[in-house]
Amino acid sequence: MSDCCSSSCDSQSNDNKSSPRKLACPENQLKYVQVPVKTMLHHLKEPWKYYFKDQAYYFCTDTDCDVAYFAEDGSVINKTELRTALAGTEKYEDKVICFCFGVTLQDAKANPGIKAFVMQHTKLGTCDCETRNPSGHCCLKNFP
Repeated sequence: MSDCCSSSCDSQSNDNKSSPRKLACPENQLKYVQVPVKTMLHHLKEPWKYYFKDQAYYFCTDTDCDVAYFAEDGSVINKTELRTALAGTEKYEDKVICFCFGVTLQDAKANPGIKAFVMQHTKLGTCDCETRNPSGHCCLKNFP
């Protein structure tokens, strides 16, 4: 993606490149993309309680699914175990669509200039989507 926030986005930020890029969630059976362990660590309520194996982890965006992250071995981390609401999974207007700058959907709809601001800072590399966005990916696709 040309507007991606970091060089790691070009490689999809995969922690385990030998694993499938997408895998089915154990709960809803829909396929989702990999997410870096670094991303998950920053969104867990108590990350010190988790042991991450050398395997790929994935981010479930289904609003009706209790799973937030899951692994190749079928283990899951539920949304209740996170300290952050997940990007794109909330069902309300004030959901955060840009975690780097705290932009909500309402903000973006009310002020179209916000998207230009975020795009500018994305190009400058002053965002941190890989860490701040629970999906680990650039947030620009979340804008209306």
